[in-house]
Amino acid sequence: MFQIKNLYKDSRFRLIISANIASSIGSGITMIAIPWMLVSSDDGNKVFGFITIGMTILSFILTPFIGNLVDKVSRKKLLIVSEIVCFVLLFIFSLLGFMGLPYEIWHYTIIYMIGSLYYTIFYPTMFALNQEIFTKDHYKSLNGTMEVQGQLSSMIAGGLASILLMKWELHYILLLNTISYGAAIFFYLKLPYVRLPTIKTEVVKSQVSEGIRYMLARPAVFIFLLFSFMPFIGVMLTNYLFPVYLVDVLEADASVYGIEGMIYAIGAVIAGVFVPTLSSKFGNEKTIIFGILVYTIAISLIVFVDLPVYLSLMLFLAIGNSSTRVARNSFLMDHIPNNIIGRVDSLFRTSGLLIRILLLALFTEMVSSDLIVYCFIVLSGILMVSLSLVLISLKKGVKEKEINCPVIANT
Repeated sequence: MFQIKNLYKDSRFRLIISANIASSIGSGITMIAIPWMLVSSDDGNKVFGFITIGMTILSFILTPFIGNLVDKVSRKKLLIVSEIVCFVLLFIFSLLGFMGLPYEIWHYTIIYMIGSLYYTIFYPTMFALNQEIFTKDHYKSLNGTMEVQGQLSSMIAGGLASILLMKWELHYILLLNTISYGAAIFFYLKLPYVRLPTIKTEVVKSQVSEGIRYMLARPAVFIFLLFSFMPFIGVMLTNYLFPVYLVDVLEADASVYGIEGMIYAIGAVIAGVFVPTLSSKFGNEKTIIFGILVYTIAISLIVFVDLPVYLSLMLFLAIGNSSTRVARNSFLMDHIPNNIIGRVDSLFRTSGLLIRILLLALFTEMVSSDLIVYCFIVLSGILMVSLSLVLISLKKGVKEKEINCPVIANT
């Protein structure tokens, strides 16, 4: 509790939270609106699937280089530049609507690309920035609070989206998004930040491959961290599956999609509040296992329930994913040096993106063949296997001595 109070008193923390809330709400509404507009259009399910696959492939290509960039440049400048680019592009698309030009599929596609690329840059940069400017004893409270902030923003975005999608045209939503980016830029500009000097470690090269070399020297930890990433991959996959499932199977309207996001956010907030205490008492590793187990059970029940129970399962999906993510982020911050955290983090994000590409290709084909129920069965099986591998790797050797073993540099 003392650490949380100290964190809240830190002006840097308050500025980061303010910037994140602003940008998260604006981009969250847009990233709810665009998928819904796509899946509601003619042959939209298949189009949205291909768009999602295309963006995942692009993120897969870019993520290792973004990780390297995160380790080499000012994290503050990287965040500001990404906000400015998104601000300008979305403002242009908003103007098109105010000029009376109709939006078409390609407009939706580019807007979705802008939001997806923003997230691809934002998350690893913010993760590295937080590790850089805050102390180790704050990591659990910091990650828990960031999860609460992110999900409260998502809950607000979901609530607003459920209303605005019924009342506003897209150009008004995009204008709101640009205003939110403008607010974020203001807060980031006020953030006191001095780039830490590079500390010499056993990792001597500033190359994309160093993240791979660092983790291959720790195979049990690599397996543990890779498969503990699966609930997050599941969330990314269900961002495609859930809108289709709601429209085609449960026959719900746009307001239900917004309510789903709000319920999910409530569950994630619950996790963000209690996981730091849980991790302190039982350890990050056991908390990760708890999160994967809860997520796996919830996703396995989706296809057997009606709409009210489906919505209640969103609570448990959120608790499972957020518990895993908060504890996993704390584990990474505790054990990975800050000067290579971008590349190590990007290794797992890239691996996750590859898995997503393969599964999205499979699921898009299955959805086009009216087999969406079987998509959830496949996802459930993958989560069960992942849980088993996490347990095995933990039992085999996720230990301090392996985490801290030296890396032999190339000569």
